[in-house]
Amino acid sequence: MEAIQKRIEAGLEAHSAFVIYRKPGEKKVISLFRNDRPMESQGSDSFVFTPFDGQSYELDLSDCDRFETNQWDAKWSAETPELSFDLDQKLHFESIVAKAVDAIKEGRFDKVVLSRKEVVTLGQSAFEIFSRLLSVYPNAFVSLWNHPETGCWIGATPERLLKGQNKEFQTMALAGTQQFQGDESVEWPKKEREEQRLVTDYIWNTLEPLTQTLVLSEPHTHRAGNLLHIKTDISGQMRDATTLGDLAKALHPTPAVCGLPKENAILFIKENEGYDREFYSGFLGERGENHCDLFVNLRCMKISNGQAELFMGCGITAESNPEKEFFETVNKSLTMKRVLKINS
Repeated sequence: MEAIQKRIEAGLEAHSAFVIYRKPGEKKVISLFRNDRPMESQGSDSFVFTPFDGQSYELDLSDCDRFETNQWDAKWSAETPELSFDLDQKLHFESIVAKAVDAIKEGRFDKVVLSRKEVVTLGQSAFEIFSRLLSVYPNAFVSLWNHPETGCWIGATPERLLKGQNKEFQTMALAGTQQFQGDESVEWPKKEREEQRLVTDYIWNTLEPLTQTLVLSEPHTHRAGNLLHIKTDISGQMRDATTLGDLAKALHPTPAVCGLPKENAILFIKENEGYDREFYSGFLGERGENHCDLFVNLRCMKISNGQAELFMGCGITAESNPEKEFFETVNKSLTMKRVLKINS
């Protein structure tokens, strides 16, 4: 692992392209470093990094040095920091949420996901942050991506966009948020249950024309670090003319990060959020001709010049309370701050 650490540090300094990642529930950490040897692409397998809206970036596996290890030293413990926030940010975000609620009641859309970001000063290296995330979030997709045109991004996302092999696929509907208080047997308020239903219905309606079979689980509580969500597992078989790329294109961006109807929600986001999401709420992961394993880029941060930009969002419906929605974003920021050991 020491050799990997040195290569990560050298890659960050040289602004070279690489990715380190671990899938949910696994111990194996995969490292892909684009090498300097002149080589034409020989295969279709790659690791893809896609923004919320814009150009994707890929590491072609045939152009990368690959390493795997099951012995990553990730034994840090983390305590949830004290809740804190900036009053001006609070008032600004609440005003946008109130505007969104009015737009929903006017019939412009049914749901929209609004987000904001915070900038914090770091006291740890990217390698240390990634290692802590491995320890704190064993059931998340944990990644450290670096590229000369995107910068360095680190995250631990609970949400899979799409997993597929040949004609079989799996995805999920994930929505609703509350803090984990030591027990996953919780009651979900109407607002969160309605939000999750909207997400599930949208995914069903989107995938139904592209599939031969489609199976939904019952909604259930899913824990991601110090937060709980409502999750519905979705699986099925594609029609003969459908590809995994077709499914990914249809799903992204999902209602869990955008809203619905999708086009109206995206327009509201671009007109009102007031910042560029970049790769927050995009997707990343493995992709090949007949297989993929892709995850929505949530619970993430962008690292540069000793600082981290933290990104947090929440789903807005007609039932939303602006102040409660703001504090949901504050609670989500704690999932990163507890790893960074930041209290303000």
